[in-house]
Amino acid sequence: MDNQYLVTSSPHFRSDYKIERMMLDVIIALLPALIAGTVFFGIRALMLTAISMVTAVLTEYVIEKLLHREITIDDYSAAVTGMLVAFNLPPTVSWWIPVVGSFFAISIVKMCFGGLGNNFVNPALAARVFLLASWPVQMTTWKIPEAVSAATAADAMTTATPLAVLKTGTITHLPSLWSMFIGNIGGTIGETSTLALLIGAAYLVYRGVINLKTPLSFIATVGIMTWIFGPDGMFTGPFLYHILGGGLILGAFYMATDYATSPVTPLGQIIMGIGCGIFTSVIRLWGGYPEGVSYAILLMNMVSPLIDRYTMPKVFGTKGAKKVA
Repeated sequence: MDNQYLVTSSPHFRSDYKIERMMLDVIIALLPALIAGTVFFGIRALMLTAISMVTAVLTEYVIEKLLHREITIDDYSAAVTGMLVAFNLPPTVSWWIPVVGSFFAISIVKMCFGGLGNNFVNPALAARVFLLASWPVQMTTWKIPEAVSAATAADAMTTATPLAVLKTGTITHLPSLWSMFIGNIGGTIGETSTLALLIGAAYLVYRGVINLKTPLSFIATVGIMTWIFGPDGMFTGPFLYHILGGGLILGAFYMATDYATSPVTPLGQIIMGIGCGIFTSVIRLWGGYPEGVSYAILLMNMVSPLIDRYTMPKVFGTKGAKKVA
């Protein structure tokens, strides 16, 4: 036989787009939200973010050094985790809160399961839930943005988030939609400015880091459910406040799309978004906690492998509806 073919294992097509560049793109995309957080909450927001990122990187370095493993901090994944941990913290927390959060995210959620790509839930969100359960007062104390007028800020140092106001049913006390869009409201460091987060998300889409299947299905599901099940009857819900308030935009674009913890199939990504939206809406509307994004994403992270199993396309050349294990 003159014509012989060498058959090798996949992948057969490789990209020059490396993990390092991808993580750097995520950091670049998060910079507008960091700038907005610093503008609205002061230099303390920037300080807490720096502490969180340094702790995450040092934790990963020390663990890999102790285990005599290859040092991987130059892939920027630990820095991204630290940044997202900080983005999920109120600007009023003590300096050691981001230290504990980033240490937990890297050492327990990431490294205990084998490092990058092996964690089964999002490390930053797991850290937020851990911190919320451990120090609930610090994690639910919200600061009035420094951009608010001095007269208003003099009345109180803390404020309720729009979702907390919605939970009480006092819709007349909600801030304007414009304030919520630009980020001039109480909340965590990186979640308040929808404008800044969307600028970063557009960059990630342009760079091909994420697609819009999960984010749009997530946001649309929350919008539809919170509109249908309104406080004054069916189809009366203030859905725009639910979309712009809380961590929905941050979670939809930056954490529900995490490669390691989300489905890889197109249909699976849509299911992921819808599932996150349903859980978020149920917690917000009928749960005891005004926000549900973190818990929703973590719950869907755990069923992500199952989603992939039942949405994987049929292998070429096989018969029937046999799925890849």
